[in-house]
Amino acid sequence: MMDYLASPYLLLLKNRLDLKKIPFSDRGSRLLVFHDNHHLSIRLAERWFKREGQLSAYRQRPPIVDIFQFIDEEGNPLPFEVTTYPHCLVFHTVIGIFTMIFLDTETLMVMLPQGKCGVSFKALLDKATPDRRGGVLRLTGEIRRNFAYTTNAKILCHSIASEGTEAHRIYLSMETGENSALVLNITPRLGFNRYIPDANAMIEIAAKKWHEWFAAAPSVESQYQQQYYFAWWVMGAGLISTRFYTTREAMTPSKVHYVGVWQWDAYFHAVAYRHVNSRLAQDQLRILLDHQRDDGMIPDAVHDEGTVTHLTFPVEADVTKPPLIAWAAWKLFEKDNDREFLNEIYEPIVRWNNWWFEKNDLNKNGLCEYLHPFSSGLDDSPLWDEGVPVESPDLNTYLCMQQDYLSRIAREIGEMPASAMWAKRAKAMVKHMQRLMWDESAGIFWALKDGQPVRVHTPFNLYPLITGCLPKKICQRLVTHLTDPNQFWPRFPVPTVALNDPKYNPIQMWRGPTWVNVNYLLIEGLKNSGYDAIASQLRRKTLELIAGHDDIYEYYHPETGANPPKAASVFGWSSAIYIDLAITASREAA
Repeated sequence: MMDYLASPYLLLLKNRLDLKKIPFSDRGSRLLVFHDNHHLSIRLAERWFKREGQLSAYRQRPPIVDIFQFIDEEGNPLPFEVTTYPHCLVFHTVIGIFTMIFLDTETLMVMLPQGKCGVSFKALLDKATPDRRGGVLRLTGEIRRNFAYTTNAKILCHSIASEGTEAHRIYLSMETGENSALVLNITPRLGFNRYIPDANAMIEIAAKKWHEWFAAAPSVESQYQQQYYFAWWVMGAGLISTRFYTTREAMTPSKVHYVGVWQWDAYFHAVAYRHVNSRLAQDQLRILLDHQRDDGMIPDAVHDEGTVTHLTFPVEADVTKPPLIAWAAWKLFEKDNDREFLNEIYEPIVRWNNWWFEKNDLNKNGLCEYLHPFSSGLDDSPLWDEGVPVESPDLNTYLCMQQDYLSRIAREIGEMPASAMWAKRAKAMVKHMQRLMWDESAGIFWALKDGQPVRVHTPFNLYPLITGCLPKKICQRLVTHLTDPNQFWPRFPVPTVALNDPKYNPIQMWRGPTWVNVNYLLIEGLKNSGYDAIASQLRRKTLELIAGHDDIYEYYHPETGANPPKAASVFGWSSAIYIDLAITASREAA
């Protein structure tokens, strides 16, 4: 029988969770445990828009449990050294070891050393009631959260003191024996989990769960393993359980920075999940289709409280994300050969594709425009500096790809006339882009605003390469731009604005940093267009970039590889892309 506590995966990731930028969390959980100056805090990965009136207020919201300290029998705070693993936190103090695990998505268990010890903490809830095994606190009003703390140890001293209108300070001193524990349950539900199981058995179960998650992943070469299994931790710990509009277990872009399900992030997440769990991969697409509008539009994002389909800033318009769902669905099919899933989603994708051409081809020239900058996913790109609508090469490349993959899907499910129609439409879009966007003198495809070129150099000017349908002469011009060290080929390509463009800023989101989802699509485009060697170079550089840090970030400095100050940590699609590229590189090397 395997000793899961000695799992090589758990040992490989020892101390990878720094508890500063990388919190302790678990699959499906909304609880994030951080550490600072010998105390812990527990934050909630939840939006409370109805209460706070801001989309991202959770990033600044105080922890629901703060200044959580271990104390000795005199009530003195205990300094500790913490060792982190995916399945547990081990706190070493002068009186013994405290160990923390997840019992379930809403419940933490702390195993206590034998003797006399305790805990103290501050809870941001407005009602508190002690009882014989601990206490119950509640946050009332429009947003309700409940918190129960429960121990099977003998309570020596227990006090709850009010600190303002929505905070209480708790002090709990205990005499502990073998298998004594403290359970912390934070929930939006009326009922609590106050049952205390055998602590040692629960540690083994937690270790087993994470071991099996890592063991299900395809093996990769040793040079990739350290970051590969950390990326799989991100893809496991970043999942949130179902709640209200969150109709499926789904991956957040980052539990710390982006709580919810964003459309095009979900497609890249699905690409990684297809290697371990077909249903989980499919559900990343289903959750978006669950909220498809009657007119065919798929929301920009899905949150517990609702969906994002319309914004009033920086312009007022419907907002969505790039149409990559058919591309993602085909990648899943190549892995699992699940034709029934293609049958399930074919018609919703057709309605989604029709929405683009019915609502976003304003001049009826066969190419579509972005009507809101955020629909591109490239929120602050200089492509939108002159305003919208903009006919952009990236959008029309995505639509060309979508119709190509709709053709493949239709053929696979027996819709042969539709398959031929979609293939014809995809080829027509390539011709439209060549006719209207291609600049022979510059050797790139321009984005167009009011029919005039938006003269900023971005990799999105090169995106038609991804179709694999361009004449060789045009492909070569695009690849020459891509591999120019003064434009898009610095140490860590591909910058989102060319290095020699006046608007290049290597630390501002989409105005210069390298985003690895852009690289992933360009790697695919290079292979589609016959540039396998350059595709391999870009894959190697991308793997090297992501592996250069203990964490995995939203975007990177293209010249140094550093993470810019505002780049989100524990980032989903960067992790997903590392996983897929590492698997591909390892298989090619075998």
